[in-house]
Amino acid sequence: MKPAVAAALAAFALAEVVSADAPRPQFTPTSIQAPFIEQFTPDWSERWSTSQASKFQKEDDTEAFKYDGVWSVEEPEVFPGLAGDAGLVLKSKAKQHAISHLFDNPIDPKGKPLVVQYEVKLQKGLGCGGAYIKLLSATEAGVTPEEFSDKTPYTIMFGPDKCGQTNKVHFIFRHKNPKTGEFEEKHVKYPAYPKLAKTSTLYTLVVQPDQTFEIFINNESKKKGSLLEDFEPAVNPEAEIDDPEDKKPADWVEQAKIPDPKATKPADWDEDAPLEIPDEDAVKPEGWLEDEPLTIPDPDAQKPEEWDDEEDGEWFAPSIPNPKCEAAAGCGEWVRPVIRNPAYKGKWSAPLIDNPNYKGVWAPRKIPNPNYFEDKSPADFNPIGGVGFELWTMDEDILFDNIYIGHDPAQAKAFSAETFEQKIKIEQGQEDKEKETAAKAAEDAAASAAGFVGQVQSHVNTFIARARQDPIEAIKEMPQVAGGLGAAFAGLLGIVGLVGGVLGGGSKVKVTTKDGKKVDVPTAVKGKAKEVADKATATGVQAKDAVKKRANAVAAKVDDAADDE
Repeated sequence: MKPAVAAALAAFALAEVVSADAPRPQFTPTSIQAPFIEQFTPDWSERWSTSQASKFQKEDDTEAFKYDGVWSVEEPEVFPGLAGDAGLVLKSKAKQHAISHLFDNPIDPKGKPLVVQYEVKLQKGLGCGGAYIKLLSATEAGVTPEEFSDKTPYTIMFGPDKCGQTNKVHFIFRHKNPKTGEFEEKHVKYPAYPKLAKTSTLYTLVVQPDQTFEIFINNESKKKGSLLEDFEPAVNPEAEIDDPEDKKPADWVEQAKIPDPKATKPADWDEDAPLEIPDEDAVKPEGWLEDEPLTIPDPDAQKPEEWDDEEDGEWFAPSIPNPKCEAAAGCGEWVRPVIRNPAYKGKWSAPLIDNPNYKGVWAPRKIPNPNYFEDKSPADFNPIGGVGFELWTMDEDILFDNIYIGHDPAQAKAFSAETFEQKIKIEQGQEDKEKETAAKAAEDAAASAAGFVGQVQSHVNTFIARARQDPIEAIKEMPQVAGGLGAAFAGLLGIVGLVGGVLGGGSKVKVTTKDGKKVDVPTAVKGKAKEVADKATATGVQAKDAVKKRANAVAAKVDDAADDE
C-alpha cells in the first residue's frame, strides 16, 4: 500500500474511533406546548402520510412524474448530534417526494404573530433541489394526504432552494384577491441566501400583525421587511392605471432640443484640419544613424549545400538586428512625432436650442383602476390546515427535524435552545475534527509524495553513476531503473518519429540546422535518430543495443513517412 493512502486510511480510522468513543447527550422530547411541534419520535408514522399522486405536464395533461421518492425517519449519518435524535430523511435521488401531516384543528394566524421554524441537514450537500416547507391551506374541500402534490393549495412556502442560478431562501405567501376571490403568489424581493452546510441549519420565519416579517438563519437575522412593500407582485394594485383607450396625438412633439436654424458656420472654421500634426519643435536625437537599417543579412550565414535555386528559389541570408543600432539613439529614417493640432475643430454642427414646439414626454391619462382594492392586513393569512414537504432534488439524505409552528417568537427560540443549540455544538465539533484530520492526512500525503520523488531521484542518480563505470553491471543490479529509463527514452523517440511523420505529409517542409544547412523535416528527424544509434554503436556496450534498435526503427518510420509523400 502506498504511504499516502495508508496515512489517509489511518487518519480516517482514527477519526472514526474518536467519533464513536465521544459521548453524546441523549435526546429528550420537548415539554414545550405549541399549536404544532414535530420531533419525529417513534410514533411519527401515525401522523405523517406519503403521497401517491402523480405530477402532470401542463401542455397535454399527461403524467410526467410519480411522487415515489422514499421517506424515512432515522438518525443522521453525517455529524450526528444528540444520541437517539431522529429526523425525517428524504432518501431518493432525482425523485419527486411528497409527505404531509394534517392538523386536527386548523391554525388561524389572524391578528397574531406567526412563527415557522424547522431544521435542515444537507448530509450530502445541495447541488440542485429544494428543502423548503409548505403550510397547507385549510379549505372546505380539505386536503387528502395521498393526493398531496404541487397543485395542493398552500398558505406559505418557506425555506432553501438551490439549482443553477437559483440560490435563495423562499418566502412565498398566497394572497386572496378580495374582488375576484382568486389567489396569487407573492414572492419576497431580494431573498436571503441559504446556508449550505452538512451540519444542521435552523430556519425561522416570524410574521407580525403589523405586516412586518423577519427571517433568521441559525438565530441570526438575515432578512426583514414589510408584506406591503417588499413582495412582488405587490399585495395591493395601483389605484389608477393608464387608460388603454388613450392614444398619443399625431402632432405631439417629444423632441426637447433642435439645431438652431439661424446658426451659421464661422468663416474660420476649417473642417478639413487634421486631428494630429507633426511636432515642428522636435529635433532628431544626437547619434541617430539615419543611413543604417534596423536589420541586416547575417554575414555568417552560408547557403546550404542542398539548396536548389530552381526548386527552392533564390537563397537569402536570414536577417539579424543591426549591431550598429544597439548603442545608437536609433536607425533608419527619422520621423517627427505627432501632436494634437491646436487648429482642429472637426465637423461643424449647429448648436442645440429649446424646441418651441416641445410638449414633453407623452403618457396616457390615468383612470381609476376597476380592479383596485386595498388590503391593509395581508398578514391575516388563510387558516393553516397542515404541513408538508413537496420536493424534487438531485441530492438525497436531506434531513428535516424540530418543526415549530406557533405564535410566540420567544417560545420558538426556547425550543431551539433545547434542540438546535445543543446539537449544533456537537456537530460543529465533529466537523472541525474532520477538517483537522483531513488537513493532517493531506500533510502526510504531501510528505510521502516528496519522499517518494526523492527516493526515485536517488535511485536514478545511483544508476547513472554506476552505468558510467560499467553499464552492463548497472543494468543487472538495477533492472527496474534501467527499464524505466528505457521506456521513457523510447517514448521520446516515438514522439519525434510521430512529429516527423505528420510534418512529412504533403509538400516538403524545410528547416535550417545549427550549421546553416537547410534540410526537410523527415531527413532531420531521421538523421537525429541515426545519430543516436551511431552513438550507441560507438560505445560498444551491448546493453545499449536495444536503444540502437529503437532509434533505427524510428528512422525507418520516418523513411516510410517521407516515401508516402
